[in-house]
Amino acid sequence: MQEMILILDFGSQYTQLIARRIRELNVYCEIHPFNKLPENLLSVKGVVLSGSPFSVRDINAPHPDLSNIKGKMPMLGVCYGAQYLSHFFGGEVAPSDTREYGRANLKFINTESSLLKGLKENTQVWMSHADTIKKLPQNAYIIASTADVEIAGYSINNEETYCIQFHPEVYHTTEGAALLKNFVVNICGCTQNWTPDSFIETTIAELKKKLGNDKVVLGLSGGVDSTVAAVLLHKAIGKKLHCIFVDNGLLRKNEFENVLDQYKHLGLNVKGVDAKNNFYSALDKLSDPEQKRKAIGKVFIEVFDSEAHRINDVKWLAQGTIYPDVIESVSVNGPSATIKSHHNVGGLPDYMKLKIIEPLRLLFKDEVRRVGNALGLQPELLGRHPFPGPGLAIRILGEITPEKVRILQEVDYLFIEGLKKANLYNDVWQAGVILLPVKSVGVMGDERTYENVVALRAVSSTDGMTADWCHLPYEFLAQTSNEIINKVKGVNRVVYDISSKPPATIEWE
Repeated sequence: MQEMILILDFGSQYTQLIARRIRELNVYCEIHPFNKLPENLLSVKGVVLSGSPFSVRDINAPHPDLSNIKGKMPMLGVCYGAQYLSHFFGGEVAPSDTREYGRANLKFINTESSLLKGLKENTQVWMSHADTIKKLPQNAYIIASTADVEIAGYSINNEETYCIQFHPEVYHTTEGAALLKNFVVNICGCTQNWTPDSFIETTIAELKKKLGNDKVVLGLSGGVDSTVAAVLLHKAIGKKLHCIFVDNGLLRKNEFENVLDQYKHLGLNVKGVDAKNNFYSALDKLSDPEQKRKAIGKVFIEVFDSEAHRINDVKWLAQGTIYPDVIESVSVNGPSATIKSHHNVGGLPDYMKLKIIEPLRLLFKDEVRRVGNALGLQPELLGRHPFPGPGLAIRILGEITPEKVRILQEVDYLFIEGLKKANLYNDVWQAGVILLPVKSVGVMGDERTYENVVALRAVSSTDGMTADWCHLPYEFLAQTSNEIINKVKGVNRVVYDISSKPPATIEWE
């Protein structure tokens, strides 16, 4: 049984980051909503209570049942978690006199505390709270203070219960990784044996047992997630895995042929399907982003279902679902507000009558890449930038036509190849080009032109949740602009998008 740390989510924006930091220690952990604890706690070595946008004094504040946890196994309360254990166990929480948000320093550290072992006095931490613990809960003592917050951390006598008012998971808490290691390794006793190799070994064994001799169908996209999922399944069941790669006419230039060639070298059983015209027909005269996404999704399902029916006795549908998708689908307050429609966990409609298998549902994006590396996949495949499911359709603002797709493919090709030649590609998390629904006046030779405007977009990010625009060299941008305008008929102006997320999204639609 895989040992794990259980993280109870109270709705904090940092909850996923806690999980990632713990997994970086090669310790497996899972995030569960505060009100949906796992029935079996035998494999749980310790529990983390996350932060929250709520105040413990709110009527609707999250209220977990800790009767099988508190005092029975190690527990770390972070921010809201620390306030919760004070407020409901004999202490007092009140509004802060001055809201403490941002960097602070621990002026006092109890060096005898197992949680703070090795941390330096005056170490920097990150605060984010409007409430303050005014009175300790029963049998508790202070283990850390800042200049403004006396109870920045406390522990409970005769329990392995530790609470902190700051966030150890964020970059600005300089010794946060050491604190988390103290908790999960020294206090909880986790063995740090959850590695890419161990995940591969366990997953392949589980897939063999679960799937037996059944056939599985998987829709490949050319991206990292579906490719790693395919390779894991192939190692488990070989040719009983049937992969389908659909050309929706909205891929990058030459991508259909290039990706099929890459898959051939991996030994995968892949069928390429040219369905460009089906998608173009469905998109005809549509300009609303959501309508375009839904039209693409509907046609994909029709094409995929048709191809899947050509394979006899398929029992399973495999998907490249990853852990953030799973967390999102069972979040504290239900799925978060829809910014744009996205694939759902569970995927295709009921009429396909297939059971779902998701080999990567426990992994974050960076972990998928590490597993892919351990599987021996080429660095250029693992390092590919994320590409939206609807493809270039959401990078063409307004109506889609084959001619607009051609223009965008040519511009996109020059931009991406330019990044690679300039050794900038790996410094960028995602790059692409947007074809704007405006035309501008230009001059070429002695003639006046009235042609399309394109916007280049390049961002740095870890997981796409937040992103900053990349400060690409002016010389590179100048050269790229010049090359695009000279080589792509129909474009006479290039602009560069310098918006970060938030407030802007990475894609324009």
